[in-house]
Amino acid sequence: MVEVVKTKYEAIRGVLDERARRLWAAAEALAYGYGGTAMVSAATGLSGQTIRAGLRELAEGPAEKGRVRKPGGGRKRAVDLQPGLLSALEKLVSPTARGDPESSLRWTLKSRSQLARELQEQGFKVSSTLVGRLLNKMDYRLQAMRKTREGSGHDDRDTQFEYINGAIRDHQARGEPTISVDTKKKELVGDFKKAGVEWQPKGQPEEALVYDFAHLGLGKAIPYGVYDIARNEGWVTVGTDHDTPRFAVEGIRKWWLAKGRRTYRGAKRLLITADGGGSNGHRPRAWKTELQKFANETGLAIHVCHYPPGTSKWNKIEHRLFSFITINWRGRALTCFETVVKLIQATKTTKGLKVRAVLDSAKYPAGEVPDDEETRALNIHRSPWHGDWNYTIRPQLKQT
Repeated sequence: MVEVVKTKYEAIRGVLDERARRLWAAAEALAYGYGGTAMVSAATGLSGQTIRAGLRELAEGPAEKGRVRKPGGGRKRAVDLQPGLLSALEKLVSPTARGDPESSLRWTLKSRSQLARELQEQGFKVSSTLVGRLLNKMDYRLQAMRKTREGSGHDDRDTQFEYINGAIRDHQARGEPTISVDTKKKELVGDFKKAGVEWQPKGQPEEALVYDFAHLGLGKAIPYGVYDIARNEGWVTVGTDHDTPRFAVEGIRKWWLAKGRRTYRGAKRLLITADGGGSNGHRPRAWKTELQKFANETGLAIHVCHYPPGTSKWNKIEHRLFSFITINWRGRALTCFETVVKLIQATKTTKGLKVRAVLDSAKYPAGEVPDDEETRALNIHRSPWHGDWNYTIRPQLKQT
């Protein structure tokens, strides 16, 4: 709205005298209703006092045109009376000032009042309101930080996406299982406050501990998810110990034994899409040796495709399963592990998402590394295209 009013004002300001300008601004503020005066002031640079005077004139009804000041008459603007004010303010708020060791605001919150104090110390006569108007005129706006950086991009990023999509299409065309896996953010379990709001009787909010110290709770829940891409079904194993490759593969094993082998009877291959890091990353040897054990048990050839570095949000489990779990338990204290499991299982969407969750209280010691002999015995076949990201682990031949 500010830009619209600003465009209109710039188009006609040259033909408006003082009174017409005041009445036009008041009419615009009146049309926009609550907050209109502040919005028009920000768009035109006219003071709120001037616009309110125009509103009073409109309320009193049409009157004969009285004395109108000549162009340039009236009180001079602060920037005209104080040469250098705009440049001084620009230096304070410029993003480059953050890296300037001599900048007085390098480590200070740049609020309007703080900026006004800094300018006053330089000898300028300003108020926080004037600073706000000048910032608007200079096209500065209050803005929160935005998450856009994912780290350094990889030259083969797009081609890897195409490879993954091709692998998914191939497996689904053959009726073979295709899953997306990952570990969700760990959650403190206990009477801790959760972000978000929930309907409660007036004046009876759910109480939570003041401090989020881990020792005050029952531990941390580690949700490891398996998302069936074709069937829009989720499986979450809630761990209580460590997020390790053995825990990750155990989550996949539990899904296969409970759901996968019944849903995909006769399947010979399983496609897993996973992030490039973490417990199911492409680097940990334990991830591959645990998958080898799983392949031996099930007879499946396990094809794995990893997403390139810094692209985890493209993994389907993130926006098709985990995002909805987060929405479902916002504003709810995860008082015990059973609550975590029930809230995950209660997650549904209008597109038919179904989720099952189980608790895994087994121990998964961190730092377990397979020996060299076990690594050499892997029946792994790497793809000609980025064999570090794309590989197939087949069952090992039994020794006779």
